[in-house]
Amino acid sequence: MRGTEDLGSGLAAIFQLENGFNVGTGVAGQGQREFGRKAIVGLASNTWGTLTLGRQYDPLVDLVQPLTQDGPFGGIFGTPGDLDNYDNSLRVSNSVKYTSPVFAGLQFEALYGLGGVAGASGSGQTYSFGAAYANGPLALAAGYFFANGGNTVTNGVRTWTSSSDSLFNTVINQGFASANSIQIVRAGGSYAIGALSFGLAYSNTQYGSDSFSTFHQTAKFNNGSAFVNYQVTSALRAGVGYNYTSLTGPASAHYNQVDVGGDYALSKRTELYALAGWQQASGHTLNAKGAAVDAQASIGDFGVNSGTDTQALAVVGIRHKF
Repeated sequence: MRGTEDLGSGLAAIFQLENGFNVGTGVAGQGQREFGRKAIVGLASNTWGTLTLGRQYDPLVDLVQPLTQDGPFGGIFGTPGDLDNYDNSLRVSNSVKYTSPVFAGLQFEALYGLGGVAGASGSGQTYSFGAAYANGPLALAAGYFFANGGNTVTNGVRTWTSSSDSLFNTVINQGFASANSIQIVRAGGSYAIGALSFGLAYSNTQYGSDSFSTFHQTAKFNNGSAFVNYQVTSALRAGVGYNYTSLTGPASAHYNQVDVGGDYALSKRTELYALAGWQQASGHTLNAKGAAVDAQASIGDFGVNSGTDTQALAVVGIRHKF
């Protein structure tokens, strides 16, 4: 649900409330929040840009994500376990975000989320910024994200209590749930030639540790991805993607993932889609207690742990935009 009130002189008051739920079960997502996907209020100006407050996406999601396969096809093309927020698993609460107008193809964003801890302003804080540039068939974007994990400790182990949601939802990275911080650098680019488009993306994700973490060396994930899309007809689009991820630091693991997908537009607002992915994991990572275990496959942000070093996943559905 969204609304706009014209305040005159190119200025408008805006709001948006967005709920996420499992369409198969009806269970609310995002920690079963009523408006867990987005809850914002703000001001939008044709001249000065947009300022929003509330629970919202970070600049990497707004600017870099549209240049990846997540834009047209969704999370099955995403980074294993969505460890770098490729598919916007996290949002930032208690945040303020500024989005600039587009100047000669260039746009930038900045966000700050308050930790809400009295006497410790840095505890639980989040900050992020990014920029994007588009010129004809070329599009480029890059951004930075940092979240402090807060100071909640139970039995000597940190529990994530940040203004930002956590990303530790699968076997890919659940061994780092006691991290004291998340830091992400992402960049991407795409180019279109007629009905054909292709792109590249890179991310570096680091989970910091301290004396309250079950791991004692910064976990570093490097990810590279590539995709090719083809607009077969005005209604039919097909794409293929490849994703490679490596873990270094307290453990060493590698993940290779291949995805294919297609969607067919029934109208401007309704689409049918079919997606499939395959992933292979090798090496070792850490479990929730900090012990070394064999790496397991887990495609995108679906949260389905394979229990083995390989996983195949297929999804079909209907998408309606409103």
